[in-house]
Amino acid sequence: MQQDALISAPGQARVKRVARVLIDSSVPHLDRLFDYEVPESMHADARAGVRVKVPFGPQQLSGFIVELLQDHQPAMKLRPLSKLVSGQVVLHPDVVEAAALVAARYAGTLWDVVRLAVPARAAKVEAEELVSAPALTRSDAPNQLEHYEQGAAVLQDWADGATRRAVATWVPNFYGSWPGFLLDAARPVLERGARVLIVVPDARDLDLLCAHLDEQLGEQSYARLQADDGPTGRYRNFLRAIGGHVQLVVGTRSAALCHVPDLELMIIWQDADRSHREQRAPYQHSREVALLRSAQAGISLLLASPSRSVEAQRLVATGWASELKLPRETLRAHTPRVVATTNDFELERDPLLARVRIPSLAWREATKALQGGPVLVQVARTGFMPALACQDCRTPARCRLCQGPLQLAGKQSHVGCRWCGEQFHDYRCAQCGSPRIRAASIGADRTAEELGLAFPQVSVLSSTGAKPLARIGEKPALVVATPGVEPVAEGGYAAVLLLDADKMLAYDSLRNTEEVLARWFTAASLARASGVVVLTGTPGPAGAALVRWDAAGFAERELAERREVGLPPSVRSALVSGPGAERMIAALDDDTRALVAIHGPSIIDGPPVEHRYVLFFSYAHGPAVTEALRAVRARMSAAKEPVATIAVDPDEVL
Repeated sequence: MQQDALISAPGQARVKRVARVLIDSSVPHLDRLFDYEVPESMHADARAGVRVKVPFGPQQLSGFIVELLQDHQPAMKLRPLSKLVSGQVVLHPDVVEAAALVAARYAGTLWDVVRLAVPARAAKVEAEELVSAPALTRSDAPNQLEHYEQGAAVLQDWADGATRRAVATWVPNFYGSWPGFLLDAARPVLERGARVLIVVPDARDLDLLCAHLDEQLGEQSYARLQADDGPTGRYRNFLRAIGGHVQLVVGTRSAALCHVPDLELMIIWQDADRSHREQRAPYQHSREVALLRSAQAGISLLLASPSRSVEAQRLVATGWASELKLPRETLRAHTPRVVATTNDFELERDPLLARVRIPSLAWREATKALQGGPVLVQVARTGFMPALACQDCRTPARCRLCQGPLQLAGKQSHVGCRWCGEQFHDYRCAQCGSPRIRAASIGADRTAEELGLAFPQVSVLSSTGAKPLARIGEKPALVVATPGVEPVAEGGYAAVLLLDADKMLAYDSLRNTEEVLARWFTAASLARASGVVVLTGTPGPAGAALVRWDAAGFAERELAERREVGLPPSVRSALVSGPGAERMIAALDDDTRALVAIHGPSIIDGPPVEHRYVLFFSYAHGPAVTEALRAVRARMSAAKEPVATIAVDPDEVL
């Protein structure tokens, strides 16, 4: 890393102690360490990893001491540290090294990565006496991973302290829930006294995992890292984690960079979930953070999911990770029966079924299942009618003011814009002038209302992102849910209906089919082994993979197809967009241009109108390309030119 001195006056001076500080700045051309003199009054408490305040021009900036130099003789006189904010070490060398790797991979700045790894300080917590959790006792219960192919060998390696990476396809109804699967994977490491870090996509999954850990290990047996827990609780658990007071650390994506002493195993649950992608620059993915830490420090790694991401399949295909899966006969014995059906013919024959968008096969299965338990109905969208179109010409209904999509929020509501909120009492199609509208898609609220009319003797519950349900009981009920917020049913669902397969697959995106299949597997995993999963619409190859319960096979074929046409993840990618995109691409040198395939520019509608470029490059050339992008952006920043946004390996590359 480049290191510069912050100069206040010319001259030679011998300084006994110098602190190299990472300052709180995301400005690209300031992405380096700065040298400051450590005043004698701070010698006793100044250590690498503590928070400080430093003078920077006319400002006072926060920062971290990254390194201390003894008896250093700088070329110029240095300015002293302004304040030692706290004597608590919160930024450890392994995190700095990992953050530097992440910043290099994603063409970002070191500060942008570090600020996500270290939570805000809660001063009163530092004065508390943190209690260490008791060591985990050895369990005599069988470990379910032993039944997976290569599972016994992987468990033995982890028990012996050897580094082993694996990709596992979790199977429901086989020795319990997915939190139990993750805990079984962690046990060989925990029982030796070593430490494990588990990262899940969101707060919902974290709550399910923590509930299982509370029951099995006790409430104080782990540290939970999640922003929604509040600054005090989050910082307390952060100090417990970095201080070695617990063996097990769990959290969402920011926890992937947490310092855990003697960390031997990282587990990422459902790496295909978009919640693993950081929403702020440099937009890193927790799976890639785990891969970098694993390679950097020799940490074992497990990627586990009921489905299989194409990135995870690539790790298996290259031999970088072992594959853990159940034998086919065992898998079929513990997974629900899956059937796919096409709507058109059956719906034309039965107007009642057409009204609730359920083919007769799904109707029969739901009716039968409701006699013995709850039924889950997954729909693609939330709302009542979240998208409208002209009944006569099928033109999508758009707002006359902002061109946003129009919706119908409820049976008694007027047509309104989802973007600006404008209401239209006399809407007419802009194309043909017709006042008649139809539903382009049906949301969870409308589906719940229709099912309530069709099944008047059964309770109908709705679970959406705005009003999620966590759990339901065993009593018969119809649960209408959008993807990602399906409640867990006690004992599992008797049936799961996956509606609108064709609408969910219609979205034009490179990863859409892969992500939709992951949502289907997640919902189907909530069914009991004796239950049934009905997939309606025209599901195509993704539906066939669900019927066979073969997520790995689908990922393997998807990876092969992308290799043929040179698309991620067979290659790496970057999106360069914004007002400075054109100048940034023009500033790349000939050596870098020889390493990348540049597509564009395409126009991003403004105002202001902006350009977007798509870059493809090989994994071998990745470090050189991202370093070149960082260097160009730093030069443009120093020259006060508009700086483009760089998103490396984004979810939406096409």
